[in-house]
Amino acid sequence: MEHVKDGLAASLQPHVDAGTFAGAVVAVADREKILAVETVGFADLGTKAPMRPDTFFWIASMTKPVAAAAFMVLVDEGRASVEDRVDKYIPGFADLKVLRADGSLEPLRRPILVRDVLSHTSGLRFLNTQDKQVIDSVPLRTSIEHNLLEPLLSQPGTTYSYSNEGIDTAGRIIEIVTGQSFEAFVQERFLTPLGMTDTTFFPDASQLRRLAKIYRRREDGTGLEEMERISQMTYPLDGPGRHAAPGGGLFSSVRDVVRFCQMLLNGGTFEGRTYLSPASVRQMTVKQTGAEVAENYGFGCSASDGKTYGHGGALKTGMNIDHEQIRVFLTHYAGALDPDPAAVFAEAARRLYPGAGAVAVKMEGTSSLRR
Repeated sequence: MEHVKDGLAASLQPHVDAGTFAGAVVAVADREKILAVETVGFADLGTKAPMRPDTFFWIASMTKPVAAAAFMVLVDEGRASVEDRVDKYIPGFADLKVLRADGSLEPLRRPILVRDVLSHTSGLRFLNTQDKQVIDSVPLRTSIEHNLLEPLLSQPGTTYSYSNEGIDTAGRIIEIVTGQSFEAFVQERFLTPLGMTDTTFFPDASQLRRLAKIYRRREDGTGLEEMERISQMTYPLDGPGRHAAPGGGLFSSVRDVVRFCQMLLNGGTFEGRTYLSPASVRQMTVKQTGAEVAENYGFGCSASDGKTYGHGGALKTGMNIDHEQIRVFLTHYAGALDPDPAAVFAEAARRLYPGAGAVAVKMEGTSSLRR
């Protein structure tokens, strides 16, 4: 991939110079080819190591669309349905209660469906970082048992609440149906055949040497300071004892993220191989949260009309498909960014690569997608 020194990067350089963020790797692509990969700033401010096209990132939320795609494989093969009750696979879910505002508990009005866990309307909560330290240290089967210890925060299908416990539940169902670990199934059905050779749950030493460091604004506002990964997420991302989980995040680099997006943009087919049916891709990329829920969320992606969708992570990593234009923005920054370099990049991408089918529409939630 060519490292271009102007264009997209030029639009971001003022933000690096101003100390807004350390640097980024960005890419623009269409259905078949990468149109540009550009870098700006530094992966390590201390050593002045520059961002490179192969800089490695921990992409917290990349597992959400990957896990959704993996489940939709089972749907395409007739081995599971999004309308299945979760307690069909994990019986304890039938006994869950819902927490009322007054602190009392009420029974489920209807069963939790797979549809609910994939669209973040299950009522399962979002794990805090202390919980994640514990949950990511055990297999999915054990971590799902943690779900059964506490009540739901809302009735299934009524409220959008971004939930890594929910997507972990979908991952556990994949294991039950296939007899494989979640990691093995994802590797076999997506990462290996798609050629996503730099995407992994467990990076090796050579990959960690390329890992971008995490920065945040100093409290006095005078610049950036490095954050240790363990203090940002409270558990070592590459530490021993971690287990692969949909809510646990993947490591990857820009080329691999683009390839996954190209598969989605092509309706589930890429380079002559079919990964998903067009119907499954549509369920991933259009609103699946139901009429009474305002948020536009598909199975794995923030969505609008099926032509504008994407996903983003806590450290400002993001993949977006804006009609025919794929945009990937990768950086490692903890905290709010104002002005938002990802939005600056999006405007430059639309202007410089209009042939990719971009339109002047900003994806809803681009600057506020959560992990």
